[in-house]
Amino acid sequence: MDVLIWSVDPEIVRFGGFTLRWYGVLFATAFLAGYEIMRRIYHAEGKPEDELDTLLIYMMLGTVLGARLGHVLFYDPAYYLAHPLRILAVWEGGLASHGGAIGIFLALWLYTRRRPDQPYLWLLDRLSIPTAFGGACIRTGNLFNSEILGNPSELPWAVVFARVDVIPRHPVQVYEALAYLVIFLGLYALYRRTRRATPEGRLLGSFLVGVFGVRFLLEFLKTPQAAYESGFAITVGQWLSLPLIAVGVWLLLRSRRAAAA
Repeated sequence: MDVLIWSVDPEIVRFGGFTLRWYGVLFATAFLAGYEIMRRIYHAEGKPEDELDTLLIYMMLGTVLGARLGHVLFYDPAYYLAHPLRILAVWEGGLASHGGAIGIFLALWLYTRRRPDQPYLWLLDRLSIPTAFGGACIRTGNLFNSEILGNPSELPWAVVFARVDVIPRHPVQVYEALAYLVIFLGLYALYRRTRRATPEGRLLGSFLVGVFGVRFLLEFLKTPQAAYESGFAITVGQWLSLPLIAVGVWLLLRSRRAAAA
């Protein structure tokens, strides 16, 4: 059977001790695109655009610290306890979306405490739009790193990740990236239709249900990511997705009741 071969070098170029990687470029692209999306939203709703630089810093710190610590604590704590300096090697991959979500929630709570003109849930609603796009960028970065592998597959579009092994697998990074891109487009279309009149919590609820619902389903096609999850009925990623999906459903019901009132 003919299969697709993926053997792309994750490094774009190397200068001495500096290495430019596709993962890093895509990670930066997510933040730059997110900044531009939020600039347009702030302009349309009369919010202070000069505070976006500060917001970007909070978002970057919350995302990177939360996602990295989430990966360390949720997926491979034994390895990182034995090699603590490897925790800093973010550019090599290893970011957990669940940890990133927690980090963003905490960072934005700190950001909004002194900004009553930008309420917490209002901001989370709007930031869910670029965050979905960022998720698509990150999963594409995982593809370039040949990580987060799918289970073996005989489907026509199965991919051999030549830098790992010779087994045709589900390209789950591609599935997830495309799903997040569709969610991003749907959220953006929903916002453009209602803008300031968007019921509070609807965008965030849709994001949580969509992104982590997709994550839950696609976990069935992935190889185990946590060394200790062998024998679990569902994976660590699925367990972590369930409370976020539940919060999303609650927000959607809440926004529906508020819109009907």
